[in-house]
Amino acid sequence: MASMTATNPPYSYDIVGSFLRPEALKQARADFAAGTITREALTAAENKAIAELVKKEKQAGLKAVTDGEFRRAMWHLDFLEALENVEHVDADTWSVEFKGPKPKGAQLVFRGKIAFGDHPFLAHFDALRDIAGDYPTKLTIPAPSMLHLIPCVRGKATYRPTERYQDERVLFDDIVEVYRDAVRAFYDRGCRYLQFDDTSWGEFCDAAKREAYAAEGIDVDEVARNYVDMINRILEVKPADMTITTHICRGNFRSTWFSSGGYEPVAEVLFGGANYDGFFLEYDSDRSGDFAPLAHIKDQKVVLGLITSKFPELENEDDVIARIHEAAQYVPLEQLRLSTQCGFSSTEEGNVLTEDDQWAKIALVKRIAERVWG
Repeated sequence: MASMTATNPPYSYDIVGSFLRPEALKQARADFAAGTITREALTAAENKAIAELVKKEKQAGLKAVTDGEFRRAMWHLDFLEALENVEHVDADTWSVEFKGPKPKGAQLVFRGKIAFGDHPFLAHFDALRDIAGDYPTKLTIPAPSMLHLIPCVRGKATYRPTERYQDERVLFDDIVEVYRDAVRAFYDRGCRYLQFDDTSWGEFCDAAKREAYAAEGIDVDEVARNYVDMINRILEVKPADMTITTHICRGNFRSTWFSSGGYEPVAEVLFGGANYDGFFLEYDSDRSGDFAPLAHIKDQKVVLGLITSKFPELENEDDVIARIHEAAQYVPLEQLRLSTQCGFSSTEEGNVLTEDDQWAKIALVKRIAERVWG
C-alpha cells in the first residue's frame, strides 16, 4: 500500500510525553528535598538525565523528543503553581479518588490576577531545545481547563473566589490570557509541537462523577462548553506552523486510574467543537468505551492510545491493527495515529513497569504503525 506515514505532528507513531525517572534522578530530587544538594546540582542531574533520555528517544526512532517531564513532581501542578498568583495548598486527600495508591493531597488557590509571567517552564524548554539540537521537540503542559477544574469544580466545597473572580467570566478571560501568553512565549523559543494534557474530560465521561457533581450544583455540560470556548479562544493565537494537540486522560498514578466511561457524553462538544490539531485518546481498556463517538471528529488527527503504559505485558500486534481498522469506520485511516494510552510517569513515582518495558512498548507502537501506515 502507499505510505501514509505522517511527516507533521502528531506522527503515525507518537508518545504522550512522560517517561520513567532513572534512579540517579530520583536520588538527586530526594537529596535536594532533604537540603543536601543545591538547586544547581539538581539542575545538573536533571540535564544529564534528560540528555540521556533524548538520546534513547532518538535511538527508538521517535519523530519528536520530550524531556520526559523529568523536572516535575506531577504532570500538572508544577506548571500551574508557577503561574503568578496561583498557590499550592496541601490537602488531606487528593481531589479525585484513585483506584489504588493515592498521591499526596493538594489544592490550588488564587491570590490575585493570574498571569503567565516569567514562567520556569520557559527555561525548561530552552534546555530541551539545546539538548535536542536540530531534532524536533514536543512540550507538554496541563490544559487550561485544569486551572479551573481543580479549585472551582473539584474543590467547589472550599473554593472562595477573590474579589476579582466573583464573576467567573473574568476568571475564564484571565485563563485565556495566561495560555495565549504561554503559546506565544513557547513559540518564540522554537516550540512547534505543544500538547495540553487534560483529565477534566475523563471525569465528564464518568457517570458516577457527573452525578456527584450534579449533586453539588455543578452543570457539567455548561462547564464543558466554557472549557471549549476557552480552548478555542487560546488557539486563535496559534501560528500556522505550530501544532497544538490535547491528551484526554482518566488518571495515571502508579498504574492506577480514577475515571471510567466512554466518550459519548463529551464527544459532540469536545470532538465537534474544540479546534485542536489532534486528540490523544485513551483506548487501552473497556473503561474507554467504543469508537462510535469518534464520528464527531472533524478534520483533526486522532491518536489512538491502544497500547497501555500501565503494565508491561505487550499487546498482540494483529489485535491492535484490527482495532485501528475498527476506528477507521468513524475516522479515515489517514487521520488516525497510534501511541500508548498515557505517559509512563505522570508523577515522579512512575507506573509499575521497568525502563526496558517502557522502551519495548514504544518499539511495539512503532512496529504496528509501520505495518498500518507504511
